[in-house]
This record gives sequence, C-alpha cells and structure tokens, in this order.
Amino acid sequence: MRPLFRDKESLQSFEFPVEYIFKDVPKTGRHEDYIRYTLEQMDKHGIERALIGVSLADETGKRALRQHPDRFIPSCSTDPNRGMEDVRDIVRLHEEFGIKAVGAFPCGLFPQVPIDDKRFYPVYAKCVELDVPICCCVGVPGPRIPMAPQEVARIDEVCWFFPELRFVMRHGAEPWTELAVKLMLKWPNLYYSTSAFAPRYYPKAILDYANTRGADKVMYAGYFPMGLSLDRIMGEMPNVPLKDEVWPKFLRQNAIRVFGL
Repeated sequence: MRPLFRDKESLQSFEFPVEYIFKDVPKTGRHEDYIRYTLEQMDKHGIERALIGVSLADETGKRALRQHPDRFIPSCSTDPNRGMEDVRDIVRLHEEFGIKAVGAFPCGLFPQVPIDDKRFYPVYAKCVELDVPICCCVGVPGPRIPMAPQEVARIDEVCWFFPELRFVMRHGAEPWTELAVKLMLKWPNLYYSTSAFAPRYYPKAILDYANTRGADKVMYAGYFPMGLSLDRIMGEMPNVPLKDEVWPKFLRQNAIRVFGL
C-alpha cells in the first residue's frame, strides 16, 4: 500500500496503517516460535482451527500447515495486477496446500483494482473452478487510501455474473451495511464475516440480519494479530446479542460449510 500513502502519519509515523482506529493494537512481542505462540492463544480461547495465509515465499506459513494441518486452514492472497501469473500461483498453492480461500484487498493493491474490475474476473473464474470462496475487503478501508474500489454496490454485478462464486465480505462493509444485507438477501452465495471489528462494534444491521433471515450468512472472523487481540475479542463476545440458535452457526457451522471444511 505504501505507494498509495500521501499523509505524513501514514508515511512516517504509523507502524500499522490503521492504528489510529484501534486504541490497543496487540503487542505480541518476540517469540522463538510464533506458530506455537499462536496455538497457545487459540487454545486459551477454545479456538479449534484458524484461517492463515500462505504464499510460495512464506516459509512460516508452509511450516504451520505441514506441522499442524488439523489446526490451520490455508488461504492465499491475490493481486490481479499480475494477470495470469497470479492465477497460476493460486493453482500451485491449491495443488500443494489445498487452499480453502483466496483473499482480496481491492483498495490495498497498487494500482488499486475495484471489486467489479475486469482484472478480477480471471481470479473469480478460477475460484469457481477450484470450488473455493473469495474473501474480499469491502467498505471504507482503514488505511488512508481511496475507498471507491470497495464500494459494496460493486459486488452486485460480480454475484450476477458468477452465481456459483462464494463471496465472503470482509472488514465491515461500512457505511453500506444495510446494502450488504439487501445483497445477501438477493444473492445465495454472498456472505459476511466480522473481521477487523471488535464485537462491541458489530454493525446493528448485520446482527439483526443474523438473528432473522441471515443466520446462515454471517460468520465470525477475528483480526489477530493485527488490530485486535483474542483476549479483547473473546472478552467482548458474550455481550453480542445473538440468539441461542444462531451462535453455533456464527462461530462454527457457517465457516465449515462455506469453506468446505
């Protein structure tokens, strides 16, 4: 994202490009074994499995998946600016690690790539072929970069053209959460995850939808080890006003189904 930054704080002060949003950015410290540290944090909060990123150059991610295939679920990122080379990398990672998702950050790419841009279409097509969902940041991005590529309305045409594509919204969809709900009602394969939000700030429109017609469409996602610690997330979780019958779907069942676990 750095080539997109223009303000002084983003260029010179911030260690984490959205730290102005979060009061208590986790300080994980240094550890001999970050994989073991992550598993300890998961065990502390009763988290059975976690989605992690892997790339062809990422030895830590590869090691985590090889040593603990029962605890970590592989995903990869996409940069559609790379064209077919990016698609080939997705295929390689699927063949080697069996990735269960492809992650996208349209505003964070350089140059930026809107959700409905033609550069994304080969990636969407490959996700359909591989039967894996795309997990895409939507709504106003936290970093101080332009927001237009992630306008929620852009999802509509993608869901129309790729009805088989499982599309999971990430990072809030604000300020278009009501539109996000409307689109989930419209498109069977459109979902919402709560990534990057502390439970006390889950949008009301999303919680209302989860408690009514959207129990199968909304799933938990965290933000560890970025802006939110698992201690904070799980400490606030009991106060989320979900119905009793919605909790198993929100915390577990929807992810199992959507990611094909």
